[in-house]
Amino acid sequence: MKVLSVTSEIYPLIKTGGLADVAGALPPALGRLGIAVRTLVPGYPSVIARVTDGEVLHSFPALLGAPARLIGARIAGLDLIVLDAPELFERSGGPYADASGRDHPDNWRRFAALSRAGAEIAAGLLPDFVPDIVHAHDWQAALTPAYLRYFGIGVPSIVTVHNLAFQGQFPAAIFGALELPGEAYSLDGVEYYGGVGFLKAGLQCAWAITTVSPTYAAEIRTPSFGMGLDGLIEHRGAAVHGIVNGIDTEVWDPATDGLLAANFGARNLKGRQANRRAVETAFALDRDDAPIFVMVSRLTWQKGADLLLAVVDELVAAGGKLAVLGTGDSALESAFLAASAHHRGRIGASIAYDERLAHLVQGGGDAILIPSRFEPCGLTQLCGLRYGCVPVVARTGGLADTVVDANTAALNAGVATGIQFPPSTAEGLRDGLRRCLALFASPKQWATMQRQGMKADVSWDRSAALYAELFASLISDRGPTA
Repeated sequence: MKVLSVTSEIYPLIKTGGLADVAGALPPALGRLGIAVRTLVPGYPSVIARVTDGEVLHSFPALLGAPARLIGARIAGLDLIVLDAPELFERSGGPYADASGRDHPDNWRRFAALSRAGAEIAAGLLPDFVPDIVHAHDWQAALTPAYLRYFGIGVPSIVTVHNLAFQGQFPAAIFGALELPGEAYSLDGVEYYGGVGFLKAGLQCAWAITTVSPTYAAEIRTPSFGMGLDGLIEHRGAAVHGIVNGIDTEVWDPATDGLLAANFGARNLKGRQANRRAVETAFALDRDDAPIFVMVSRLTWQKGADLLLAVVDELVAAGGKLAVLGTGDSALESAFLAASAHHRGRIGASIAYDERLAHLVQGGGDAILIPSRFEPCGLTQLCGLRYGCVPVVARTGGLADTVVDANTAALNAGVATGIQFPPSTAEGLRDGLRRCLALFASPKQWATMQRQGMKADVSWDRSAALYAELFASLISDRGPTA
């Protein structure tokens, strides 16, 4: 089976969030099942810089008006097709915004071109690689199923929703430049509230829809979580599947991780002490035995960063310490820096994206806080489980699916892996912190919970098998022409 994955980012080449981790880790997991995945990714400067011996597979004189090439390359164990279109992707800043944080005004064209290229590949543009399935990720690739439908390309397609809050909505005036037939601008096509909706088009046109956890798949059918698309998602019914994410357990392995101060495993947690001291040094925290809470996250309303700010004084008063790593809304960044200055030695904040520190805080922190208002899957709690950094999470989305709450029954059975609390309120987070502190005060019980979490299967193996089953069922639905 051959799969074309279409994505706007992929670890370790370009990353702004969990999408990149998934796009980078799922292909090798599928490869272990005999499924060949090639990933189409934009040729951002950071990607092109890694293409040292690529092969030009095809040239477009004008891909949505821009000269472009498809370059085949194998980088970091990933089989890639790089869309080299300097007019679209050779620019400063991030993949979606300029250096000042403003969205690139032609994002619609940039990612429509990515989707169009994906559809052309599916149609047989590259004779040596004709995919059986097209797997599009998030709004940036979600026009791919629309191009497949309206160009009459019968290759089955899947759209994976990593976060429904980001939908790719643009004015109706761009429709003509998308090079879709007029009939595509309709309620069952790309039209969305009088404009063009990239993700909406994918949800409408894809053969199947996946989200990154079963609970999130149920949540987005409701007005509270559906972001205006709940009616469409509910209408798609059985085509919607929730498959929880995994993490790359070779990258995230405390026994071999070179980014840690010391390695350790579930049988011997002593190595965590050296990492704990390294976290205290990195975040200018007092060197003592108080529990270290960590947050590794985008600092946004969705992630509940404001809820954590509302309880930091109480966290410190109760004897805890806090290390925050991440970037996001400037007001929240400033507030965490102010809290750090006010509680010197008890709170530390690094307003940065730092992969090394992300590993270190998981290896040295005692508990990771994830107070998200909604969370499609979440990956940091999976890393926390793997590293013995106990997750304290809001009961929503993938957080609810991946953390076994330390209620009385779970504690008595020895299966608890973390703490869940009611989402969306500071009081819920306060309750989670109180329970966490009480458990931390019992070293034997705490260590049992750490070890149980470290034994949890957070790899891609089971999830990849579910994707493989879904792929096979769609190919079967296509019939004998597949």
